[in-house]
Parts: sequence; structure tokens; C-alpha cells
Amino acid sequence: MTHSVAPWWRDPSRHRAVFALALPMVFSNITTPLLGLVDTWVIGHLGQAWFLGGVSVGATLINLIFWLLGFLRMSTTGLTAQAHGAADGRAQLDTLLRGLGLAVALGLALLLLLFPLLPRLIALSGGSPEVQLYAGQYVAVRIWSAPAALCNLVIMGWLLGMQDARSPMVMLILTNLVNMALDALFVLGLGWQVRGVAAASVLADYCALGVGIWLVSRQLRQLASTVWQDGWQRWRQLAPMVRLLGLNRDIFLRSLSLQLCFAFMTLQGARLGDVAVAANAVLLNFLMLISYGLDGFAYAVEAMVGRAIGLRDRHRLREAILLNLGWAALIASGFTLIFALFGSHLIGYITDIPAVVAEATRHLPWLVVMPLLAVWCFLLDGVFIGATRAKEMRNSMLLAAFGGFFPIWWLCQSWGVAALWAAMAALMVGRGLSLGISCWRLERSGRLLDARH
Repeated sequence: MTHSVAPWWRDPSRHRAVFALALPMVFSNITTPLLGLVDTWVIGHLGQAWFLGGVSVGATLINLIFWLLGFLRMSTTGLTAQAHGAADGRAQLDTLLRGLGLAVALGLALLLLLFPLLPRLIALSGGSPEVQLYAGQYVAVRIWSAPAALCNLVIMGWLLGMQDARSPMVMLILTNLVNMALDALFVLGLGWQVRGVAAASVLADYCALGVGIWLVSRQLRQLASTVWQDGWQRWRQLAPMVRLLGLNRDIFLRSLSLQLCFAFMTLQGARLGDVAVAANAVLLNFLMLISYGLDGFAYAVEAMVGRAIGLRDRHRLREAILLNLGWAALIASGFTLIFALFGSHLIGYITDIPAVVAEATRHLPWLVVMPLLAVWCFLLDGVFIGATRAKEMRNSMLLAAFGGFFPIWWLCQSWGVAALWAAMAALMVGRGLSLGISCWRLERSGRLLDARH
């Protein structure tokens, strides 16, 4: 994969293409924690801790559900990018409509299934009766945004697959800005309390859907009118939908396994005591910050790899992988340097509790090396999403989780918090190695150019 790297690595236009896709997604990600801060600020002015606890529990449940359904965006990006590279307008349209149909179906299913299960799901949080009450109120309102939120995932994935990262950025930033403004209006102005925070999110998601439909319509007008011919017959075909469901199933299993590891880390940390769980929370927030910085290049490589596969251009495929990997590794090195030099100061800004600061600082070396360990699996996930090879992603995650994360934790559990971070390091390294080996074998044989969906 190193054939004639130097000439195109020196070409500024190649790097501009990467940043045109990566930077908008990084900027979009930055607005997400800002929304969380505004939610906290608004609810924090209601005077009782259980309001904040209820929103936290309810939002965690909703975010988990939507995050697990993120396969809607991933599969749509890969399939659309391949169709875009092949200049196949019909496939571009069909991918969009099938994705939206699946999103609406899943959104309606959530509305039907969640309400009967809601009391039991909220009870699992173990919070006080007041926290459970307000968490239930939040979810009961927030879930009505499910059809819109899931359709937004498809629309953002489709636009990114069309090599347009600015439009998804507009959607995400608009959603968060509208949400923040309505938070203040509904909670501080109208006194709707927890329901106001949830209603703000619902309306923001539907506003974003309206903008997303408008952005998509602009792209569709650029396609030939013939793409609509025989559309009903194409969309009724069962085989493409079965393939889409299979692709989404494998991405879902990958995401579920990853979430299981993070949930285990949080719950096991809680068993180690209040100081341990608080220190873990601080370090996990920094890990989330790292992911925000690296995810932009993962999004970029999804779109660029998918397009190269659609073009059947092996040289462009190599360029896409190596360019994004190079920049992501550079950004990861920057994170490592920042945490090595200023990590203890950053921890002090997050919390001023001496015991928590001491515990988090003691485990800071894990965070220092984590960007360099994680960057490979982040980027290679993007490669396999663009190539619509979800089975490799699923198998890699299962191997890393059950062959790395949990065994390492079990062997090292006497280390306390350090055992959890050793397990997380094993998870990242295991994913990176297994995906890297698969990518190298597939690229070397030329099979990475063969779309799998």
C-alpha cells in the first residue's frame, strides 16, 4: 500500500479534500457537549438535584438507543459513497429511500415498544423515586422524536456519502442551537421543567429533519430524471432490503459489543467506590474528547473509500486510507503530547476534589497513550464502513471484546481502576490489529475494491 506515496502526499489538493470532509464533522461534534452543558445549566437552576438526575438518566437511555441505531448512518454512508463513485444515480436514490423507510419503521417501533417497557427500564437506573419520576417524564416526551432523529441519521449519512460534509454540519449545529434556545424558553421562560428540556430536543430534531429534506432535495435535483423511472418496482424488491438488513445487523452487533465494554467500565468502576467512579468519569470525558477529534477523519475515510470502490480505483483507495491515517495519527500524537504535558492541570480544571484529582492523575498515563492506541481502530472502522464490510467490523469487535477486554480485566482486576484502563487499551489494540490485518490482506489481494452488501 506504499506504492508512489510521496508524489500525492505532497499534493495540497489531496489534503484539502480530506479536510473538506473531516473538519466540518469535527466542528459538528464540538457542539454536542456544548448542548449537554446548556441542558445542565438550565436544569441546574431549578433548585433540586433530582431534576438534573432525572434528565441525566433519561438522556442516557435515549442516547444509548439512538447510538445503537447509528448503523442507519454508517450503512447509508458506505452504500451512497460507492454509488456516487460509480455515478449510479438510481443506486444513490434507492439507498436514500430504503434507509428512510427503515428509519421510519424503527422509529415507529420504538414508540410502540418503549412505553410499556419504560417503568422497568427506568427502574434499572437504581435512582431515587424522584429521579426515576423525572427520568420517566423526560423519556416519555423525548421518544416522540425517534422517527425524525433516525431519519436525520440516514440523511446525514447520505449527504456524507455524496461527499458533502458541510450539509451534515449545518444539520447538527442547527439542531443543537435550536435545542439550546428552546431549552431556555421552555424551562426558564415557561416553567416546563424536565418536560421542557425533552420537548426542546423533540422540536429541534424535527426542525433538523425539515432542513435535511431541503438539503437532500437540492442534491436530488442534480440527478437525472431517469433515476425515478421504475422506482416503485425497484423499491419493492426484497433482496436489496435483505442485504441492507444484514449489513445493519452486523454494524449493530459491533456497536452493542463496544457499548457493553464501556458500560462494564462504568459499572465496575462504581463498585470500586465513589472516588474511583468519579476519577473514571473524568478520564472517560477526556477519552470522548479524543474520539471527537479523530472521528472527523473516520467520517472522511468512509466517504473517500466508498467513492474509490465505486470508481474501482485501487490507487485512489490507497490514497484515501493513507492520507486519513497519516493525519489522524498526527492529531492523535498531538492529543498524547497535550495530555502528557498538561493532563494534571486539565484534571484540576474539571474537579477540585483532592481525592478525585489524585486518583485521576494516578491513572493519567493510560490516557496519555490511549490516542496512539485507539487511532488505528477509529480510522479502520471508517475504511470498513466505506467498503460496506460490516462482518469484518463485527468479528474484530467480538474478538477484541471477548478475547481482549474482558480477559485482561479478569487477569488484572486486583489493580482496581488500572485494570479497567488496561482492558480498554487491550480493546483498542485488539480492534486495530485485527482490522489492520484484514485491511492489509484484502487490499493486497485487490478484494477491498469488491463491494460487499
